[in-house]
Amino acid sequence: MSNDNHPTNLEEQSQDETLLTDEVLQEDSQDAGSEIVEENDALARLQQENQELRDKYLRLLAEFDNFKKRNVRERMDLINTAAQDTVTALLPVLDDFDRAQNLTDEQKKTPAFQEGIHLVYQKLFNVLKSKGLEPMDSTGQDFDPELHSAITEIPAPTEELKGKIVDTVERGYSLKGKIIRHAKVVTGK
Repeated sequence: MSNDNHPTNLEEQSQDETLLTDEVLQEDSQDAGSEIVEENDALARLQQENQELRDKYLRLLAEFDNFKKRNVRERMDLINTAAQDTVTALLPVLDDFDRAQNLTDEQKKTPAFQEGIHLVYQKLFNVLKSKGLEPMDSTGQDFDPELHSAITEIPAPTEELKGKIVDTVERGYSLKGKIIRHAKVVTGK
């Protein structure tokens, strides 16, 4: 009998092992399935976050592009407004020159005409000065290449003018402290 029981025990043992293996496989399958579901959920969250970040990036890019365009437009408006302000201030001077040109040759020879031209010059100078223009006085000063452009060099008429500016051919100007035209000068040697 022991021989008959032995194979039955082996069969039972084999069946028990098969059942255990099936249970383990089923548990592994459930664990793997839940891991796949978790990974799919994580992937979906990451894809959604990626899409949100992409949308945010595109909005910021469009916003920055609009900012650049607005900045260029505002800068041009500022330049145009400044130019308009200067031209508007110069219109009365232009009107004075128009009146002077309409005078007859006889009227242009009078002292009043000469005085009128001087007044128009002063008006023009004052308008430009109100906009920040400053003339540079150069004659008698030391030559400075940052401020002056030497046209020629001549023998100095006096000992004090050696190495200095003898004559100013064109006056130099600065606008609000920045040199906009160097004075063209003659220096003494």
